[in-house]
Formats: sequence, C-alpha cells, structure tokens
Amino acid sequence: MRTRILLITAIIVIAMASFTNHTGLTVTSVSFKNNGLIPTKFTCEGEDINPALQIGNIPSGAKSLALILQDPDAPMKGGFTHWVMWNMPTDGAIPENYKGAEQGMNSARKMGYYGMCPPSGTHHYLFKVYALDTKPELPVSTDKAALEMAMKGHILAEGELTGLYKKVK
Repeated sequence: MRTRILLITAIIVIAMASFTNHTGLTVTSVSFKNNGLIPTKFTCEGEDINPALQIGNIPSGAKSLALILQDPDAPMKGGFTHWVMWNMPTDGAIPENYKGAEQGMNSARKMGYYGMCPPSGTHHYLFKVYALDTKPELPVSTDKAALEMAMKGHILAEGELTGLYKKVK
C-alpha cells in the first residue's frame, strides 16, 4: 500500500512538473547568427548601438522580459556586463539602438547598452533573455546582480543568443 501511494505521488509530481516547465525562449538577430560574428556597427569601433533582437516562444503568462548581455571572456572576475534591461514588452521585438524599457548599470557604471570592445582576442557575448511573471520595480542603479536577485522565483522561460567579436583595428 505504501509503495502504491509513493508511486501515485511520484506520478502526480512528474505530471505537474510537465505542465509548469516551459520550453526555452528563442533569441535571434537579423544582424548575426548564433555563434556568429557581431558586425562592427554594434561595437566600440562602430556606432556602439545594440543589434536588433527577436524573442520568440514567449509564455502566455509573461508580464515582461528582461535581458542581460555578458562577456564571460573579459579579464575581470565574473566577466563584463554590457547591458542590463527589464520591463521590456512581451511582443518580442528589440529594435536597433533601443532606448525603451528600464535600463540599468553596465560594468562601465553607465546606464544602457555598452558596445563590445574586447582588449584582445575573440570574445563571446551572451544575450540572455528572461520571460518574467512580473514587472519588477527597480531603481536605475540596478546592475546584473541586483536584476538576477529580483528575477528569482519569477522566471517563466529563458533563452540565449551568443555572438563573437574581435577588434578589427
């Protein structure tokens, strides 16, 4: 009898987990392919504006999107954060040179997007997007760590796009 109850409980837990697990977000760009080279236009050697991004597979319960752009190859502990943004609309469109949503502090201690500018070699740039069940109320001084803390327990789905860049000059 006890084994039967444990088995039924396990089946219920597995069934409930299958309803709460969402497939990942799709994150793409018309400017570069996943694991492809990011055009100079979006870097410190170009116009220093963000590339357009498209987010798909957004869960119906999402109230907002958040984004963290990170260079894990940067020669500093934890890498370099290039962009922190939250309360993006759930339509999935982030145009070039985007100024909408709430934009926090990057590792240069500036608000908004900070273009790729690796000191040497080819670096990986991770555009991580999160679908949230809330619209976090955060100060503009919010950085990557503070946004990650605010998102805990509110992430419905996430996805990532990786771009590469090496200075041309």
